[in-house]
Amino acid sequence: MTAERTYAGRPVSDRAAERRRRFLDAALAEFSSTGYAKSSVTSICRTAGLSRRQFYELFSDREDLLVALYDEIQHAARDAVVDALTTAGTRDRRELATAAMRAYMESVGTDPRRAEVSFVQIVGVSPRVEQHRLDGREEWVEFFVAAMADFAGLPRDDRRRHLAIAFVGALTSLVHRWSVSTDPTPIAEVVALLSDILVSFADL
Repeated sequence: MTAERTYAGRPVSDRAAERRRRFLDAALAEFSSTGYAKSSVTSICRTAGLSRRQFYELFSDREDLLVALYDEIQHAARDAVVDALTTAGTRDRRELATAAMRAYMESVGTDPRRAEVSFVQIVGVSPRVEQHRLDGREEWVEFFVAAMADFAGLPRDDRRRHLAIAFVGALTSLVHRWSVSTDPTPIAEVVALLSDILVSFADL
């Protein structure tokens, strides 16, 4: 087995992962404040404190970085919801819905930067990125269909999928609106409302 290369006493892979993290953090700051369209590789590198050469070692362009950041936000949200459902210790639909929506809100909704990237900056960037965004919505649809089947014992049929499509639309619209509100409703009330919608869809 070949030993991993090191640089200044640290594995090269660790250094690359650290730089990637800094670029993602810089992108989150830049895209949510300046906006994706007004950002540049130069401004992102400046915020990250890294060079353009280091940027292009990890990402092909700004779109590549945007997609990576978007995916990270979405995967973190799904992981949070899965963890909430699996540790809820109940089969009660109301309790499951509340746990899932609280986890989603805490992962995406309570961080305006994540909400901005997820619901605004990712939209309409290019045909490639737009298709990726739409594919991401489909992943959420399939996720909720599977979750309703696994945790609430509901069938995986076309009707349930159509209801999941409607719910994902309601979820993203409401969380985005809440995240940009200057006088937001208490998060517990938003969680309760989202839970009401999810339970009502599950019962249809």
